[in-house]
Amino acid sequence: MRYAAEHKQQTRQRIVRAAARRFRSRGAEGATIGTLMRDLRLTHGGFYRHFGNKEQLFLEAFEQAVKEVTSRASEAVRSAPQGSEVKAIIEGYLDAGHASDVAGGCPVAALTTEIARRPPKARNEFVRVLAKHIGEVAKYLPGATVEERDRKARVLLSGMAGTLNVARVIVDEQQRRRFLDDAKKFYVEAMRR
Repeated sequence: MRYAAEHKQQTRQRIVRAAARRFRSRGAEGATIGTLMRDLRLTHGGFYRHFGNKEQLFLEAFEQAVKEVTSRASEAVRSAPQGSEVKAIIEGYLDAGHASDVAGGCPVAALTTEIARRPPKARNEFVRVLAKHIGEVAKYLPGATVEERDRKARVLLSGMAGTLNVARVIVDEQQRRRFLDDAKKFYVEAMRR
């Protein structure tokens, strides 16, 4: 039975969204194609109608996850009072709920150490996706030039991703919240300069 092109695209998107969650929670090695496809009630062989290999899916899943983070940041900005956009981005990212949701959280925090082990050609693709996100965040940061705002966005994003990783290690919920609150204050003050 042949399916319409629209059905194929919807199925591909289902796979990418599910893989984005799975890769963030288990890493690329911990997420097998067979299990992913079975959980989606699709055949293992059907995977290859959509993707050339697992690496292609990993990149698309990373890109999907970055889009989700960008969308949440944009929503935080839209909801923030004028002049509080940067604070809204920082507080939304360093939220205790975000720290607890590895599978639905930031792919930079969840996957960069794994991506760093890939060959340079593959890493360049991830950097391309990340640069687009950095450009979106940079729009809201203070700075006299685009380069200055981009520089701040790169440092802010990498610092907050590291903070999120450390927060995820902290078992005691009160200590985790205090750690995140301290980091929020630090980054908000740093972005005012």
